[in-house]
Amino acid sequence: MNREWSEKNKQMQSLFKKASFAEGIVELIDLRNILMAEMMSWRKELSSDDYSMIPYINADGYHSKTIAYSIWHIMRIEDIVVNTLILNQEEVLFADSYLKKINSPIITTGNELAKGEIAEFSKGLNLEALYMYAEAVKQNTDAWLKSILFDDLKIKFSEDDKDRIRENKVVSTAEEAVWLIDFWCGKDIKGLIRMPLSRHWIMHIEAANRIKSKLQ
Repeated sequence: MNREWSEKNKQMQSLFKKASFAEGIVELIDLRNILMAEMMSWRKELSSDDYSMIPYINADGYHSKTIAYSIWHIMRIEDIVVNTLILNQEEVLFADSYLKKINSPIITTGNELAKGEIAEFSKGLNLEALYMYAEAVKQNTDAWLKSILFDDLKIKFSEDDKDRIRENKVVSTAEEAVWLIDFWCGKDIKGLIRMPLSRHWIMHIEAANRIKSKLQ
């Protein structure tokens, strides 16, 4: 794991105590800003074709995907977790017609896709709109993070919350994806901030950087 990002993540987590919670949120958003800047830097370094390449197609790990998929996956998970699960409101993907703009054939996290399916999915995406969606999701989440209180970290979820995600069909029923619902709903807000709102970004952005290095 990138040492700078890892240390910043640990520092942020250590501040999630009552006396230092506000500082912890500042550190969290700063980490997310750094990671978003890394994601945005790819626009200058990669060709449009690079986003759908899978140089590690047979590998076992996050780097076995594409860079376009990685962006979609990070942001879909965050959009679903923050808006459908936590806030029970319309997701950014639907509220601002990003699905049509991005030209995605799916509304899910993409966990159900594999190898060639990931490449074909990535080729069809409007990358400019995908980046706009990423920025909009981050902005939406950051606004929510700035609004929460320390006691909100203990909020937990119920079977009704699980049902709401299922009804929205934003998580595939495939074995590779459906476990996400129990995973998210088994955490409290503090747990979701750790994963997916911070560590999940780090893991997939590092994997995408590995793909980028291989392509270059």
